Amino acid sequence: MPVVDLFTRRRRAAVATAAMSALAVTGLVHEPTAVAAAPTRTPALERPVEKPNLLMITVDDLSYIDMDYLPQVRKLVERSGVSFAEGVAPTPICVPARASLLTGQYAHNHGARTIDGPHGGYQAFDDSATVATSLQEAGYSTILAGKYLNGYGEGETRGDVPPGWDQWRATVDPSTYNFRSPKFNVNGEIIKSKGYSSTVITEHAKAGIAAERVTGKPWFTWVNYVAPHHGSPSGPDDPKKIYAGTDAALSVTVPDAQDRGFYDGVRIPARPNLFPEDVSGYAKGSPGRGRFNPRKKDAVRIAYQRRLEALRSLDRNIASLLTGLKKSGELKRTMVVFTSDNGYSSGYHNLNGKLWHFDESLRIPVLMSGPGIPRGRTVRTPVTNPDIAATLLAAAGAKPPRPSDGIDILPWLRAPEQTRAIPVAGWRVTDGSRQLWSGIRVGSWTYARLHTGEVEVYDRSSDPYEQHNLAADPAVVETVKALARLADRYADCAAATCPQDLYAAGRALDLESL
Repeated sequence: MPVVDLFTRRRRAAVATAAMSALAVTGLVHEPTAVAAAPTRTPALERPVEKPNLLMITVDDLSYIDMDYLPQVRKLVERSGVSFAEGVAPTPICVPARASLLTGQYAHNHGARTIDGPHGGYQAFDDSATVATSLQEAGYSTILAGKYLNGYGEGETRGDVPPGWDQWRATVDPSTYNFRSPKFNVNGEIIKSKGYSSTVITEHAKAGIAAERVTGKPWFTWVNYVAPHHGSPSGPDDPKKIYAGTDAALSVTVPDAQDRGFYDGVRIPARPNLFPEDVSGYAKGSPGRGRFNPRKKDAVRIAYQRRLEALRSLDRNIASLLTGLKKSGELKRTMVVFTSDNGYSSGYHNLNGKLWHFDESLRIPVLMSGPGIPRGRTVRTPVTNPDIAATLLAAAGAKPPRPSDGIDILPWLRAPEQTRAIPVAGWRVTDGSRQLWSGIRVGSWTYARLHTGEVEVYDRSSDPYEQHNLAADPAVVETVKALARLADRYADCAAATCPQDLYAAGRALDLESL
């Protein structure tokens, strides 16, 4: 037998063994011996506080990889609560993710598929029935401080105050991305602020809570920071100035002046999938096929440093907000959720950004603390943007504003790890008219069908950096077929037809039963 054939056979056998072992661990074996198991019954839950205050803190484009650069947030929320190891943004880009937080729905149901055009941005989203309107009806004061949806405040929308908000303190576009002097719509009045964006947003959050405190009602506050999203003005040592007129003239975020340069010299974490040279495994239409020249790699490195520097102000400001609530005595009856709208890739898979099906883009940090939430626990059961909305509403005893695709995650915080299927998808950024990819994320598997018709499949248990596309590997052909059927089944799901059941991890399951 030729050596190459022997090597190929041995490799396929090793991949098959590793894949089947991984599937068994995650409870996702698709083979004749696998069983169609019943879903796990939702655990009973005792809610220690009726109608707790609700504080949702979101940041923009934060990678889970960079959570170590938010030490005070981790101390104040994670150590006193839970951290989710598998936070997922089903459509990982700004507006779809935020609209999911407002509705509990996937992007194909709430309709805001991207950031602009007829199917994206503020104009594409019907905000007449949201988490805010439901909580207001349930007796809550509602407060928003910071970014809302892309396109808000432009043209005729400049004075809009969406339904459901008692305190409306939203940045107006395009000034949202001006980190030095953003403008705010404060309850219908346009105000130009002075100061660094993250600090000003925190001040608005505090002012909004103070204004509603006198009502004696429980409150829901959504603090929506812009950092570490890119913005203006550019500094002299930023790529737009250094590499003007080239493909490396990238827009980067703007740190607070006191933090600028703090992380000069810090490199992007070296992972095997950082700026890969071998792109042969990526499907046609995948961003992984792109290449970065040395100049552009340096620009991404600078962008990464600026992102970390912007996190320093976020960490200070969020700590200030939480410690203020602690001093007032409100924190002990406040459920806190910290998360990002989507993940972010700083050169991994040759991607500087988000939107795509890779782990760096789909995965989001999610921390949760408050009454009844266990302390210091890592929860490995996946949680999504739509689940966060469903969880906030359930904690308040509020009726969902529209049929919910998400689930209340609180009953599962103390339960053993569960497996679930999560439909994922992304649309063209400019107008949302064309789907770039769609697929399914279940257990350690990610399946994505690109608009070109080609497929990428990764098993993260044996390939954590998603370097080996298994779409055409005969060793896992049946699993790939089952994932494809699962993706098709849930591509247009709605509410009860979405995958809301959870299954105990660690046992062999037939994928068709999910």
